[in-house]
This record gives sequence, C-alpha cells and structure tokens, in this order.
Amino acid sequence: MNIAGLLRSSLFCSTENGLSMMHPGLPAGWAGLVGIAVALLSIRVLATAHAPIVNFRFRWTPGNRWDLVLRSVSALSPLLLQILKFALVVIFLLIVVAGLFGTPIPQRNLATVLTWNVWWAGLILTIFFAGSLWCAVCPWNTLAGWLVRRGRAGNATPNNSLNLKVPRILRNLWPALGLLIGLTWLELGTGLTRNPRTTAILALFMVAIATLSLAIFERRAFCRYFCPVGRTVGFYSQLAPVELRPVDAEICARCDTLACYHGTDQVEPCPTHLVMGRLTENTYCTSCSNCVRGCPSKNVSWRLRPPSIEIIKKARPHWDEAWFMLCLLALTGFHGLTMMPLWEKGVSSFARVVGDSGSLLSSFTVFLSLSLTVPAIVYAGAVGVTYQVTSRKVPFKKLFSSLAFVTLPLAFAYHLAHNLGHVVRESDGALSLFLNPLGTGASPLSVIEKQSRHLDMLISPELVFALQAGLMVFGFWIALKVLHHRGLALLPQGTPAAAGLAPMVLLAAGFTGFHLWLLMQPMIMRL
Repeated sequence: MNIAGLLRSSLFCSTENGLSMMHPGLPAGWAGLVGIAVALLSIRVLATAHAPIVNFRFRWTPGNRWDLVLRSVSALSPLLLQILKFALVVIFLLIVVAGLFGTPIPQRNLATVLTWNVWWAGLILTIFFAGSLWCAVCPWNTLAGWLVRRGRAGNATPNNSLNLKVPRILRNLWPALGLLIGLTWLELGTGLTRNPRTTAILALFMVAIATLSLAIFERRAFCRYFCPVGRTVGFYSQLAPVELRPVDAEICARCDTLACYHGTDQVEPCPTHLVMGRLTENTYCTSCSNCVRGCPSKNVSWRLRPPSIEIIKKARPHWDEAWFMLCLLALTGFHGLTMMPLWEKGVSSFARVVGDSGSLLSSFTVFLSLSLTVPAIVYAGAVGVTYQVTSRKVPFKKLFSSLAFVTLPLAFAYHLAHNLGHVVRESDGALSLFLNPLGTGASPLSVIEKQSRHLDMLISPELVFALQAGLMVFGFWIALKVLHHRGLALLPQGTPAAAGLAPMVLLAAGFTGFHLWLLMQPMIMRL
C-alpha cells in the first residue's frame, strides 16, 4: 500500500469555490478488515444471542490511586473551570472581532479557521475523553451569565432575570433539534464555513439566544432545552469514560438538603435541574461542578467508568431523545456526503432539472430533507419488522425509543473518524493566525502552500487510517452490545432471540457499511 502515492494522487479537485484541497479516502485494505470484523461480530451475536458479549473488565474501587487523582481534580475543578472560561471568552471575542473586521479570505482569518477547522472538528474528539467538559466552559453561556447576572457568579439568589418556568411545550429536545437542523442548513447550504463575517454573526446570535433565555427563564434553560451543540455533546457524553457522580450513594440517600439541586447562598443550583443522588446518565449534565462545590458532605467527584456503559444499561428511553439520536446519525452522514467531489455536481444537476437557479438553496434543502427522511424510514422499518417478530406484544413507540440507542455509537464512531481526518490535516497553521488574527495584508493560499499544509499532518496517514478503521469496528461493537442488552430485555418470552435481534443487527451493519463507504471517498477540505 503506497500511502504517499495515494496522498499525491488525490490532492486537489475543482469546485465552484475554486481549487479545493482533498484528503484521500480510507484504503480498500482497511475497509476490507472492517467488513470482515462487522460480519464476524454480526454472526456471533446472532448465533449466541443469549450468551453475553465480551464485556469491559472494569471495577471502580473507592480509595484507589485513580480515585484519589480524580477527587483531587474535582477539588480543583472550580478554579480550573474559571480559568478556562476566561481564556475561552477572550478567544471567542477575538474570533468575533476577526470575523467582523478581518480579511474575507477564510484560510487567513482566525474566525473561520479556529471555528470550523479546529473547534467544530475537534469538539467531538474531546468528548470521547472529557465528556461534557465543553459545556462547563462554553463562552456562550459564560457571556450570557456575565451580561444577565452582571458578574455575580456563585450565588444562588436570582438576579436580573424573570426566572419563569419554561413552558411545558418547550420542555423537550424539539427546540434543540430544530436549531441543530437549522445550523446544519446554514453551515452547509450557505457556505457559512467560508465566510468570516457570517461566522462571527452566528457566534453573536448564539450568545444572544443564551442571554435572552437566561434573562427570561429559570436556571440555564438554554443549556437544557435549546442549545444544539450542548445537546449533541450531552448525548455523545453517554459514551464517554468519565462521569460526575456521588462518591458514596448512601450519603446521598440520607441527604436532606439537596444542595446539589437547590444550591446554597454561595453556589448556584444545578443549571439543568439534576439531583446528584439520582443521576444515572450524562445527557443533561454540563460538568459545571456546582454540585462539587455545593455538596456539604463533599460527596461528589469525577470517576472513571467503562465507556458506553450508560447507553447499554443506564440511560432511559424517551421519544424526543430517540429522534434526536436518529437525526444525529442522519446529519453526520449528510456532512460526509456534502464533502464528496460529486456532491456539487449532483446538486447542480438536480437544480437544472427542477429549474433552481442562483444559490441552489432550494435544491440543497431538498437533499437535506431526504438525508433526514431516508434514515428515519429505514430505522422505522427495522423497528417495524422487530415489532412484527415480537407478535406486537411490545408497543411500537416503546421499541422505537428503546432501540434508538443503537444508532448513537454508530453516529459517534463515524463522527469521530470523519473529524479525525479534518483535525490532523487542516489544523496546520492555525496557531500562526494568532499573530495576525485579522489576516491584515494576507493573500490567498498558494497551491504550494495548500499542498504543504495537506501533507504536513499531525500524525502519519497510516495511523489515521488505522484509527478510522478501529473506530468503525468499535462503534459497531458497542451498537451490538446495546442491542444485546436492550433488545433481549424487550423480547417477549418465547420469541427466538436471533430472529428478534436480526432486523436491528442488519440495520447497524448497513449504516456501518454506508459510513465505511463515505470514509473511502476522497473528501474536500472545509476551507
């Protein structure tokens, strides 16, 4: 396998934006290995449906060295979070200034490079190691707090806010899902990633929504119900190997203050209405550490856990959450499709057929709608077959919500593999932009500079391909573990286990195959 030759042979392509850099797809050899692993795992889970799949060997023992390290980190986390918050606000404001007043050349402007090449691509990678840490230091939330509370952090007494309850109709994930789809439409349909000014305006818009929400509703309603990034981070955090939990469950059971929920005179309450003693999932935890500081017994700490144990056993199924996870799966695949060389040709051809002219937004919207509809139909079909196999003894809605957890590791694995390619190939030169964030006097990247950046990767191409292939297998394996635990629990007594699991196993294999095909295609760089 000649990796260097593969890199040189698929370096550039011509698009409506000019000559764009491309990165090579996953070699056929790696894809073949993934295919073999998927086939073997599928056969094994169907042939031994009642036998346990290989489990993670992990046991948490309070008092061990990792426990002591993580408790030390928990004690220091409030101070560390304040430092990170301040640093990220400074960077955020720099991005806004650069976007509004800097060069329109996207590769030379700090706003576009840092937002789309570094943050948006790298955010998903950090979740795998740090869970929802981003939510704890998010500059949107920090600035909103400063504006509404006027710097009064760490006090549970309401101030400068109406503190109204969120209307029941909005107490779900539909607002966040709508914003996620809308942001995808803006990002990919309008060329937002190539426009520093609109990137800065979008950043300010998100701060405005967070501020308005904090000024009207109680606690952090924006984080809990409206933020598309936060809810994406929350769902993916279910697969993370870290969690913020009680050190001793018995202490929480005897607690009569619920300081983690209500707060204290010095510490704000949980921003998303969580009670630490009953917390079983990371979905709505923002890692803010209010519970760490507010607990009078100092009974809250970070701890390690088996990755994905939450979606396998602990997370509870809900209708709106099922749709959010399903849309995450659809949108991650759609991102990959839009970065293929044939994408623009396909959209342009469709636009000519339907008479769409100009920016082709109508045609793009049609394709985006199809990308959301087709996976939903396929998933609903697989659930429908399972519903028939179980003789309709389990309600369809319950099956739909419970089995949706199978889609989460598939989406996360592909999202990680896809973003890995962007981060290692497109981050070169980002730090140098801090010396000239506005891009003053800068000229567009030359062909030689584009080629140099493309080849100067953070890690070797062989390692990138190995990691991408490994992530595909890992995501499919976790999906099978989820299906094995949740699927068998749903099957009525007397239902053949292999027959009951087969539709969803085929669904998981099909989506993995689609993601694998996407990874094998040459991808156009963001900028």
